Amino acid sequence: MGDDLAAAVAAVVPAVRAVLPPAPAAVLGRLRCEPERRRFPDVPESEVLWSLRSLPPWVVERVHGAVELTLAGLTVPAPSVTAALPPPPSSGAFAFLASESEAEAVRETRLLHHARPGLLELVADLTAGLVADDRLLPTAEGDEAGIAAAHGAGHLAIALVTATIAAREAGRPGAAGIVGTALGVAANLLRARPMPDGYAAALREKQRAEYRLPQSGSTSVNVRDHVFALTEGEFPSFGDFADNGLAEAAAGGVVVRTGRENGSVPVGVRVLAEPPATADTLGWDEVVDLGWHAEHGSASVGGGVQTPPWPGDYRVRVHAYGRDDPETEGYSLWVWAAPPAPPVVHARADRLGHRLRGEPEPPVADRPEVRYRWIGRSRLTVAATVTVVTGLPADDVLRAFGADPGRPEPLAELREAYADPWLAVLELDGAVVAIEENGFTGSHAPVLTTASRAGRAASMFWNVNGMTRLSFARGGELRSAFEPGLGEPSADEEVAAALAGLDLENFRDRNEKGLVAVERFTGRGLYPEDLEDIDRRGVAYLISDPG
Repeated sequence: MGDDLAAAVAAVVPAVRAVLPPAPAAVLGRLRCEPERRRFPDVPESEVLWSLRSLPPWVVERVHGAVELTLAGLTVPAPSVTAALPPPPSSGAFAFLASESEAEAVRETRLLHHARPGLLELVADLTAGLVADDRLLPTAEGDEAGIAAAHGAGHLAIALVTATIAAREAGRPGAAGIVGTALGVAANLLRARPMPDGYAAALREKQRAEYRLPQSGSTSVNVRDHVFALTEGEFPSFGDFADNGLAEAAAGGVVVRTGRENGSVPVGVRVLAEPPATADTLGWDEVVDLGWHAEHGSASVGGGVQTPPWPGDYRVRVHAYGRDDPETEGYSLWVWAAPPAPPVVHARADRLGHRLRGEPEPPVADRPEVRYRWIGRSRLTVAATVTVVTGLPADDVLRAFGADPGRPEPLAELREAYADPWLAVLELDGAVVAIEENGFTGSHAPVLTTASRAGRAASMFWNVNGMTRLSFARGGELRSAFEPGLGEPSADEEVAAALAGLDLENFRDRNEKGLVAVERFTGRGLYPEDLEDIDRRGVAYLISDPG
């Protein structure tokens, strides 16, 4: 039967292939290069149906519309292929759900799967045998799109003719079910079939023609055994990082040594059109430039932004932060074309780097802002103002904010309203802590001067756009208010003491550093249990007349 079936299919497959639109055929032809779609192992489903349902709906509909009339007029004298197929059920019933948005070809293929058990699998087996003979497939030539379309159309046309033969003999000649079956069969085959000769070269030419500089992006990269890599393919070999303590250039990529042993780290990648004018070390512990030769191009970190898709000499600047503190560990890689040159170290500050280079480790830095990192995991992480006041009772603090202490509101309702500004207060430890979620009244000078008339008031504001304001008032007078890292604090001695040792120029943990300063100035900080107390009390106050 094999030779007879092959001859029958070969006689008519060119006519079917001729009506297949190139765009959906190219989608099928590229499936071998696409990431495998996730399957749910606990949900049993035919391989053919799963492959069909994984295709974009427009592909299914375009193919169905293009071939329906051709299949209806197709005459294929062929040997019997369904002799081993179980007979259709003689009794009983079945049902399945369908939605109006589901393509007709998908719906009819599911129906065919239930009405003639084994038919989809039979078509898959027959088609797999036919495409194994490359003589039935067209020569794929041209550019990337042309090769992909020819590859996809060749397999799909064979599956369509085979499905037509089998479905008609099984008494199920409907075009929609035939098309859906053929698409599922072809997609399943094309995910495993090798790409045609010449496709890799054509794809590279397409990538080169479409590549534009600069490129930038960020991703989360898996770390294994303390390393990740910017790589063109296989993971490069690497040594002990004793040279600079951070990164090594190797054949096929650049390997970066991490503090974290396993897990994931955030990595930004920038591919530059020109070399950077200066080396920015602010906010980074270690910064190293390396020369690297790309054998092919298109190197990436975890499948994100790719380097230029052509070979050549490049410079890679590796920035690292937090290798001694995996809670905040992160990286940025800058790449630009440059002739070979020796490595250059721009910053070498973390303890891991010193250890790898065989140098004495620096002392562990005192970083009081670390204890406020819980803010980033709380509901205040996006935008908030935290104000601490001493010398006044809670009612007077509320009045300073323009709120009426006699009119408490349900906290849950105010959170859901997203309307007027509001605050919640806690009176404890001789101070009042005021919390504004997504508000900023506590950063206003009139509010702080009024609240500080009998003592002190300080606030830290931040929002989703990266705007911040750190403010201090004492005895009814504003002592300093500025944006950390941009503005300058006043010369007030007590403000200077509150800011001592806090590197506000460094954007890392900037909100947390501001909260440390507020605590130092007022003697009372914000703690996780404070937010828990606020939630437990469930009371907040509308700010009707903000300062």
